[in-house]
Amino acid sequence: MFNIGGGEFVLLGVLALLLFGPEQLPKAAQQVGRVLRQLRKMADSAKDDLREGLGPEFKDFDVQDLNPKRFVQKHFWEAEDDEEEGARRPASQLNGKRPPFDDEAT
Repeated sequence: MFNIGGGEFVLLGVLALLLFGPEQLPKAAQQVGRVLRQLRKMADSAKDDLREGLGPEFKDFDVQDLNPKRFVQKHFWEAEDDEEEGARRPASQLNGKRPPFDDEAT
């Protein structure tokens, strides 16, 4: 999600030390950890409630499928059967083979 390098991490640590001080920093870190655990627990609970509410027809439903990038990738690039597999994969996954092309089609 975030790409934080070593330098940025050290800068955030120094900034937190200056803001909270050495006495309050462990307490602030505990509170942040507690809040993150609660948020994760709430998100997992919401996912479970959504799956339960959708019923058994959507047992393989994944919330990540709602991401537009993943939706397009799943529905346009994944092959349904072996015959169409080469025609549906992007050019980067065709192992050097060019997909069929018709000059008169466009």
